[in-house]
Amino acid sequence: MAAAGFFSNTKYSDCLTLVGISICTAIVCEAISYLLIYRTTSYKSLKSTIDKASKKLEIMKTQEPVPSVLTKKSKTKKIDRVETSLKESTRDLSLFKFKSGFVVAVVLFMVFGFLNSVFEGKVVAKLPFIPFRLVQKMSHRGLPGDDMTDCSMAFLYFLCSISIRTNLQKFLGFSPPRGSAGAGLFPMPDPKTN
Repeated sequence: MAAAGFFSNTKYSDCLTLVGISICTAIVCEAISYLLIYRTTSYKSLKSTIDKASKKLEIMKTQEPVPSVLTKKSKTKKIDRVETSLKESTRDLSLFKFKSGFVVAVVLFMVFGFLNSVFEGKVVAKLPFIPFRLVQKMSHRGLPGDDMTDCSMAFLYFLCSISIRTNLQKFLGFSPPRGSAGAGLFPMPDPKTN
């Protein structure tokens, strides 16, 4: 109890409270993702399919080309088939994750609304620099005064959420498979088809 009193009287109490809430939120969101995604057999099979296909594609692309024209065409076709399979599996994985993403988004919106009401108009941190104009709108959102080094709850919570959740996913082994990096519901167009 004495620690709680000391913590509330410190200079950095709002900032530390916000970081603590962000850590707790990240843990809750990852627990929800684990229950809805990561422990299911369909996720595990999709992930292993993506891993196998990306390794196979990597091996096929690094092999020495054979001088024959016939084998070069067949190798290109095989690579295209593996790439297509990899894209389909990655799309299926993204759609599978999308379902639980809705639940996680609801949790994050509720926490953000709660924090917004608690820290409304309060400076939670002091930036060691003046951010450029685009960032100032978020870093100084809802704060009175013209000191652009004041940091609002929204900016600090945004930075904490992104960094903590990403690192927590890597730590727990829930980061996306190697072959699915950059791909998602809206992947980059294939330059070969244009």
